[in-house]
Amino acid sequence: MVNEIRHKRKWIKVLKNKYFIASVLFLLWIVFFDANSFVSHAENKRRLNELNKQKEYYLDRIKDDKQKLEDLNAGKQELEKFAREQYYMSKPDEDLFIVIEEN
Repeated sequence: MVNEIRHKRKWIKVLKNKYFIASVLFLLWIVFFDANSFVSHAENKRRLNELNKQKEYYLDRIKDDKQKLEDLNAGKQELEKFAREQYYMSKPDEDLFIVIEEN
């Protein structure tokens, strides 16, 4: 029983120590409230992964668009084919039929 009381007093003494209190407050500040806290690091890392995925997506889109541009610059026939497929254009003496497939 006396040992328990000494043990509790020892912990109370440690908890009341100004250096211990200052250290705990400092750690709390660094972990949660500082501009460079662990919480903000985790958020920044998540955002970086998201931006890298967007970067890959847009690089693929640029690659596809460059290929389309090369196809359009290949000649008059390719340009005419693109206009017919994408914008349903036709020559004045042609009829255009659009067939929609149902699944």
